[in-house]
Amino acid sequence: MMAPTSSCALFAVLVLAAAVCAPAQAQEALGCLIEPHQVAEVGSPVIGIIDTIAVERGDRVAKGQVIATLRADVERAAVGVASTKAMVAAEVQAAQANHDLARQKFLRAQELVARKFISTQALDQARAEADVARQRLAQAQDQRRIWSRELQLAEAQLGQRTIRSPANGVIAERYMSPGERVEEKPVVRVATLDPLRVEVVMPAQLFGSIRLGATLMVQPDMPNAVPREARVVLVDQLIDGPSNTFRARLELPNSNYEVPAGVRCKIELGAEVPTLRIDRNIPQMRPDGVR
Repeated sequence: MMAPTSSCALFAVLVLAAAVCAPAQAQEALGCLIEPHQVAEVGSPVIGIIDTIAVERGDRVAKGQVIATLRADVERAAVGVASTKAMVAAEVQAAQANHDLARQKFLRAQELVARKFISTQALDQARAEADVARQRLAQAQDQRRIWSRELQLAEAQLGQRTIRSPANGVIAERYMSPGERVEEKPVVRVATLDPLRVEVVMPAQLFGSIRLGATLMVQPDMPNAVPREARVVLVDQLIDGPSNTFRARLELPNSNYEVPAGVRCKIELGAEVPTLRIDRNIPQMRPDGVR
């Protein structure tokens, strides 16, 4: 399940940073925090014993990559049995051959009745045998389909014993080791770092000037860090009364993972705030909340 990384403590820091900033005049720096786009506590849908773990903290992972496996001897055996059943074709082939033979006997009986060589009773018997053979063929085919579905079920149950990454990202924490029992506790935490999420608290005077799709320059608080463009993806429609601020969220591309999550940052706003560059691909929202 995906969960944001913001906390009450971080929010308080951001509010304080915004509160000490001067009103938007010639130049203004707003404090912000760079966070992972999302964080997932990855666990197992079934209870079991960890067999292998393929990642360590700090490893990069791709969506769908195997993170860990649970012991699955019983499930693998069930797949083998179901696979053998699904591949058995002898019963269907025998029913098909019996059906073809009964059909030919019925057609021959029809010709003989027309020539008055056999009685209608013999024709009725041939028809009944053909009907029974057809039903047995249908039953064999249905059984074959059931076995195929049993194989799919067994494979799905085996697949649940493999834990995969839900997204591209980095292993932020590894909680468990091989041999431990998995129940409700997550196995690892995966943080998505591309794009990053920038949370910023802004003074109420800027409300209505910061719009969805606007591009702002974000300066990470790191040595030799260069300002980076980030796009506004969320603007709160509520003003916090005690601090007279509102929050906005920006999306910061980070394809090379050059910027780590958890870093503080600054956003420079000047006199050009009301005419920030707008991305027309994102629907705009007026201060009254109407798009």
